Amino acid sequence: MSGGKTTTTDLKNADASITYDAIIVGCGVIGPCVATGLARKGKKVLIVEREWSMPDRIVGELMQPGGVRALRSLGMVQSINDIEAIPVTGYTVFYNGEKVAIPYPYKADIAPVEKIPKLVRDGNDKVTEDKTIHVSDFEEDERERGVGFVHGKFLQNLRKIVAKEPNVTRLQGNVVEILKNGHNEVVGAKVDIDGRGKVEFKAHITFVCDGIFSKFRKELSTDHVPTVGSSFVGMSLFHAKMPSPNHGHVILGTEHMPILVYQISPEETRILCAYNSPKLPSDVKAWMTKKVQPYIPESLRPSFDEALTQGKFRSMPNSYLPGRQNNVLGMCVIGDALNMRHPLTGGGMTVGLNDVVLLMKKIGDLDFSDREVVLDELLDYHYERKSYDSVINVLSIALYSLFAADSKDLKVLQKGCFKYFKRGGDCVKLPVSFLSGVMPRPFLLTRVFFAVAFYAVYVNFQEKGMAGFPVALIEAFSILFTAARVFTPYLYTEMIG
Repeated sequence: MSGGKTTTTDLKNADASITYDAIIVGCGVIGPCVATGLARKGKKVLIVEREWSMPDRIVGELMQPGGVRALRSLGMVQSINDIEAIPVTGYTVFYNGEKVAIPYPYKADIAPVEKIPKLVRDGNDKVTEDKTIHVSDFEEDERERGVGFVHGKFLQNLRKIVAKEPNVTRLQGNVVEILKNGHNEVVGAKVDIDGRGKVEFKAHITFVCDGIFSKFRKELSTDHVPTVGSSFVGMSLFHAKMPSPNHGHVILGTEHMPILVYQISPEETRILCAYNSPKLPSDVKAWMTKKVQPYIPESLRPSFDEALTQGKFRSMPNSYLPGRQNNVLGMCVIGDALNMRHPLTGGGMTVGLNDVVLLMKKIGDLDFSDREVVLDELLDYHYERKSYDSVINVLSIALYSLFAADSKDLKVLQKGCFKYFKRGGDCVKLPVSFLSGVMPRPFLLTRVFFAVAFYAVYVNFQEKGMAGFPVALIEAFSILFTAARVFTPYLYTEMIG
């Protein structure tokens, strides 16, 4: 994907004398998608980013099929082309040395991809052929596909797409303030621009897309802040021999925290190791050597051992933030600035991109100068997004609790979950549909989650035998209570809170 050269000066010349239809704060994954969609709908858009050069991050590197489908709906799926992205066809789950393969769903089992008018055109909802992405895989295969990639390369492709839109003005600068009038209504943003100082830009609607560490999510409410309960420690593995090529890998066990492994380029594989605290161990290398290295599959050990020797560790906090209504006139908070979930299931981009799809359907054709009408639609948007965001968000928290298994009951549930997957059929088909972001049915998720819990109780009865029946009976109540405790409060928060 090629794009014309842009100088730093070109990115500092935005006109502050006009009122834009929309200002987009942040050009991560969600910002350029909002900007592109609105521009194709005929809106005049200003998008502001502090730094337009390629970032180096370990987040947003595996996109589930639900995210790929959303990119198709937005006419932006070719952003995964020409970056040496790796197709993902499903997951392999390891448990104490055993493993089970979980392929992604059949296309025939889910609804067709929706094409948003004015956004999808000239085949931009189809991938093109490149070295690693093949049309036959993504367009003609019977199953859905996800994709792994280097985050920064994907992001630069999104930015190239938005740069080609004639209705978009790009600006390099640091947003220092969300501007409000005397009625506490948002009217734009103040941007600190190198060489120009602090400049005020006005817009009918300001979209806050400033990501995980958002400065401006509190404009919705001062208590709209994430909680952080755990961390991931990451490394890059080079020339790793994957146990199951083109699969994401979840490595579980009774003696260690979850380990995720997925390929992001032909040479590079990401490994993320869960640590059950926001504060990392004082000696990360020693912890990795003792608590992670012994449980790495044999084919990965040479590349893992080499990376461990080099000691180039990266970390990321695992945050949770329920979404809330966009009830401030003239503003819309979206993406991780609005709503976050545990990254274990790789659902962040899927939620964010589906939010953009819904947003375009709700307000894309409205006149943004009629701000009250836009606000009414944004209030409805909050409830309409719950069907898919609640599934992905609750699943991420519930699975992390089961997979981290820091109590006796959770260890029983962890084992029961793995044995449930090994049954195959619907015991794999339904869970992977939720995981891949293509089954927006929260009450069906509830049924499946508790089916897993009851199956774990059954497995526990089997293992205890007749002699242990009284103990297993008592434990059954405790196991089911634990399952309800790790699932129900989050479902309530997502659906009702």
